[in-house]
Amino acid sequence: MANLGPARVASRGLGIGVFPLRTFLLACVLAALGISAQAQQIDFAVGGSTVWSPKPHSDSQAYLPPGEGGTMANASLQYLGERRLGLNIEGAFHPKEGLYNGYQYFRPILYDVNGVYARPFAPKVRGDFMAGVGGETLIFYKTTFCGYAGGCRTYVNDNHFLLHGGVGVRYYFWRKFFVRPEVHYYYILNNFEFHSDHVFRLGVSIGHTFRSE
Repeated sequence: MANLGPARVASRGLGIGVFPLRTFLLACVLAALGISAQAQQIDFAVGGSTVWSPKPHSDSQAYLPPGEGGTMANASLQYLGERRLGLNIEGAFHPKEGLYNGYQYFRPILYDVNGVYARPFAPKVRGDFMAGVGGETLIFYKTTFCGYAGGCRTYVNDNHFLLHGGVGVRYYFWRKFFVRPEVHYYYILNNFEFHSDHVFRLGVSIGHTFRSE
């Protein structure tokens, strides 16, 4: 079998893929500073989640892309204004490097900005419904080994645009502290490094409401 060679040109470098993430984090800080003076409510939460996507059903190809999955840490900042409408900014990443297709270390990062609508269900229970856009940054590290006779596809950093939708149900268990089970769906455009463009994230966050009406 012929060596298929690298799927990306190495001259792109390993730092380029982080740039959109840095821009996103800067936008988060500016958004937080901009809304803090007049916000009706600001929430900050951190948590953990599990990510999964459809996996390939055939091993007939030597370089079949894997399904996207694993454990992620996540954080979110949310502003809620009048009529319980607001803005949600969040990100999720793998705390440890994963092993892509068994031979190359990598780390995926998901981040998005959403419009959010909050619906009360009970005095201490509220639903958060959100939809928005964002990106996925894939950070690939040096290839460790390759067991394929015909060679391996190696990757460098890449970025993908995504559409996001999510829902969480929060419960205020003590004063302004809450726990929020949540589920998220990502449609990642041209996510060719993985088997599917459809990615799901299920997790739980713990947060605090810093200012309320």
